[in-house]
Amino acid sequence: MIKRMIIMLIAVGVVLGGFFAFQNFKANIIKQVMAKLANPPQTVSTVTAGLQDWQAQMEAVGSLRAVNGADLSLEVSGIVDQLHFNSGDDIAAGTVLLRLRSDDDAAKLQALQATADLAQVTYDRDVKQLKAQAISQATVDSDTYNLKNARAQAEEQKATLDKKILRAPFAGHLGIRAVDVGQYLNSGTTVVTLQALDPIYVDFFLPQQSLDRIKIGQAISAKVDTYRDQTFAGKITAINPLVDTSSRNVQVRATLGNPDHRLLPGMYATVDIDIGAPERQITLPQTAIAYNPYGSTVFLVQQNGAARTAQQTFVTTGATRGDQVAVLSGVKEGDVIVTAGQMKLRNGSPVTINNSVQPTSDAVPPPTDH
Repeated sequence: MIKRMIIMLIAVGVVLGGFFAFQNFKANIIKQVMAKLANPPQTVSTVTAGLQDWQAQMEAVGSLRAVNGADLSLEVSGIVDQLHFNSGDDIAAGTVLLRLRSDDDAAKLQALQATADLAQVTYDRDVKQLKAQAISQATVDSDTYNLKNARAQAEEQKATLDKKILRAPFAGHLGIRAVDVGQYLNSGTTVVTLQALDPIYVDFFLPQQSLDRIKIGQAISAKVDTYRDQTFAGKITAINPLVDTSSRNVQVRATLGNPDHRLLPGMYATVDIDIGAPERQITLPQTAIAYNPYGSTVFLVQQNGAARTAQQTFVTTGATRGDQVAVLSGVKEGDVIVTAGQMKLRNGSPVTINNSVQPTSDAVPPPTDH
């Protein structure tokens, strides 16, 4: 009996020991699984921080303006008799563009010119007679002023006749013709626009704090959305000596070369002005920076053997340029920085790097249509 009792107790002990060992093993396995589920590796994209030449710039939005531009019209009224241009012509200064009907004015000029010629003949004859003392000096004096008056009236009529001819005041490119032959024009009616397109001005405004950073002759570059992949170079040619009291901005004018006439007056342009000398700075994609009220942060990837973990650190950022931002402190050259996937991370989170898709990091990103 005693032997059977001992064997039974040993068997019960073995069963209980195995049960408790299994429960402890199961608890450890569950703990490990739950620990892995609580902090699984997160997939992120990264970039290695490096130094780049960083040119400080100011940016402004301006409007293009022709060096010379005018809507051409006549001072007098009349009926269009002749047109000597086509829409879109390039013309030289002084080119005759339009003539009004002027038959009556031309006839009146001839009559006045004949009167002036007669006054000249009378004056010449009376001068000879004065030398022979056949007439008085008063008669010659009267002839002199009659001759001057006749000439002045002829010149006045000649000027009136000339006003019926429209000439180009400067060389340039014509717009679309707005009149036709036979049409009656009132004085001041626009006939056509004339614009001198090469060179062309770009006018823009800068805050008064920027006055010490700009000067005459300083290089600028301009971009228009019409030609997205092209930059137009120019120089600052004028700075307004008066600051606008309502906005505290100052107007600046730059001159751009435009030999192919691609830029037109009235276009708006984005103007970039290089200031100072280029500097070597660490730059990162703007997506790498988390901006918070208490400071800007990035996640660094730290290598611990085969494991990689994320470590959050504060940074000081500088100017931005397109998709890039300059980092003044907090990151050094060679650091591996998370550029996408930060929302899933916290200090010590394990990470897996996948750089097959990267956020844009272009200093001059092209505009895109949506």
